Amino acid sequence: MTPELNLQDHVATITLRRPEVANRLAPEDLPVIISHVRQVNVLEDIRVLVIRGAGKYFCSGYDISDVQNSQNEGSSFGEMVDAIEQCRAVTIAVVHGGVYGGATDMALACDFRVGAAPAEMFMPAARLGLHFYQAGLERYVTRLGLDTAKRLFLTCERLDASEMKSCGFLTHLAQADALESTLGTLTDTLGAMAPLPLFGMKKHLNLIARGQHDADAIARDVFQTVNSEDLVEGGAAWREKRKPVFKGR
Repeated sequence: MTPELNLQDHVATITLRRPEVANRLAPEDLPVIISHVRQVNVLEDIRVLVIRGAGKYFCSGYDISDVQNSQNEGSSFGEMVDAIEQCRAVTIAVVHGGVYGGATDMALACDFRVGAAPAEMFMPAARLGLHFYQAGLERYVTRLGLDTAKRLFLTCERLDASEMKSCGFLTHLAQADALESTLGTLTDTLGAMAPLPLFGMKKHLNLIARGQHDADAIARDVFQTVNSEDLVEGGAAWREKRKPVFKGR
């Protein structure tokens, strides 16, 4: 079954639905995920996108037996992961179990990675004879650092949940029975933020990490928030000691 998109309040959820094969991704899944992300991008009320897998695993990556079909222009694996990284909403990967191969890059493309104690990861590209694509290599280096990227790509070392947290792969680590409450707290926190700075700073921080930021674009977004209704509301709520009601304008 192809990935499913669900919407609830300020949160969208994409669920990978092939638990019988550890949520391995097939060629037909890639354009579906891209389409789901594009739908989220045009829904102004959605502030958070959660990506998770059904069953025991987060995702076992792409079907290596069909890897040639992961490079089709317009629906390649790399384009799918880039779409997740560039999503307008803040993204959270729920790494409750194993995450392998290209799925590790899909998780790294998310802004947050919430994991549970059973999680583990490894990147077997070199062992399989596959050179990873450029954007994925860049994500590993910018998020985890050069030494960790070399360790994971060149030795195919398997990391457990605590090591994933230590190296920065996981931004949050919870016990299995506390995973949903940890996720809920994070989504509630993000959903309560003012959309203009939330989306703008997410975008510009990613660009800064890649050395691709535009100072003029940052200045425009700063100016937009300075003159926004939400800034007035935020100040009023602070003074009145109440929760602000942001409208994204």
